[in-house]
Amino acid sequence: MSKSETYVKRTEEFLEKLSSELDFEVVDVEFVKEAGEHYLRAYCDKDGGIGIEDCADISRHLSDWLDENDFIDEGYILEVSSPGLGRTLKKDKDFLRELGKEVELKLYKAREGVKDFEGVLKSFDGENITVETENKDEVFTKKEIANIRLKIDF
Repeated sequence: MSKSETYVKRTEEFLEKLSSELDFEVVDVEFVKEAGEHYLRAYCDKDGGIGIEDCADISRHLSDWLDENDFIDEGYILEVSSPGLGRTLKKDKDFLRELGKEVELKLYKAREGVKDFEGVLKSFDGENITVETENKDEVFTKKEIANIRLKIDF
């Protein structure tokens, strides 16, 4: 396991415990480097939506725990936020929660000359994802998909 994966795993484990106390869902945790800076990001949500005060409260608890445990070698910026409207679907629970909603997905390798699809997330069985497109139901494996996110309509 890489350092980044260890940072994410330990942080996610802490947040899962905290989530039962503060009544929120851990959507995702990532440790990334962007423009020369490391970021530890926690995306959280709850029924009715997560607000700024919720994020601030989670951030305080997480920051205190990170200071106490001091296991991240690199300097980093901590961010706690909502996953946003166009959230990326990564985990099994994401696919199950978003059944019936419109999604956009991009494949690693084109299928019949097409890499980008959109439609309604119809089903998920743990490996296969069925999307009802304009023309027909398309079935994709998780391994084929480079990115899948909720579609945002403006």
